Amino acid sequence: MKETRFFYVPNAESSGCLPEDESNHALRVLRMKAGDEMMLMDGVGTFYKAVVSGVSRHACLYDIVEAMPQRRQWPGLINIAMAPTKMIDRTEWMVEKATEIGLDGIALLDCAFSERHTVKAERLEKIAVSAMKQSRKPWKPTLDGMMAFRNFVDAASAGNRFIAHCYEEIPRTYLFDELRHANLQDGTTVLIGPEGDFSMAEVEYAMGKGFVSVHLGESRLRTETAAVVATTMVHLASV
Repeated sequence: MKETRFFYVPNAESSGCLPEDESNHALRVLRMKAGDEMMLMDGVGTFYKAVVSGVSRHACLYDIVEAMPQRRQWPGLINIAMAPTKMIDRTEWMVEKATEIGLDGIALLDCAFSERHTVKAERLEKIAVSAMKQSRKPWKPTLDGMMAFRNFVDAASAGNRFIAHCYEEIPRTYLFDELRHANLQDGTTVLIGPEGDFSMAEVEYAMGKGFVSVHLGESRLRTETAAVVATTMVHLASV
């Protein structure tokens, strides 16, 4: 049985043509031709059965056969705001794995102890798209560029909001316990600090804005691991 090929096509229902990078992959790597079947995903919750209707040197055209809206596999919106790691490959790993698990937004924080203040958003976007197709999820998380910690906290949407940190001097509860008693339909945002953690002033500022002080368990986790664990906890708490 021939494997179904998945392609990310924003506005798939009205486009009629694969994006340039997806067209190149379909034509040059997969050697697709008119009449071949494929599956499109629009990144906002819908699969589309489609067939190749025509090809040229740089374009792969398609006709949609059926639209298949999907239901989210998790309740409410899940947003992770993390300070990017000094070694960018670890941040890339987090984007890949969190996308495979399933979430709606990833924001990158510029914090007091951050060791990285810039990222290549285009590369992270490609990693998220690849992970979305790999995991067969028609939702692509939004990827916000670098944002000052306080600006993000001030603009954070309502719902369940947590800041994870390692300061024993500041009272903390276990994130999973908090999630089990929360209304996850309201959405969840978790802040994850840099390798040197948030500053105490940042933790206190977030708490003053309504964020709940939490920890992720007894183990001290790397930044990127903490982000993936937090994402997983939200999923598990909804089961």
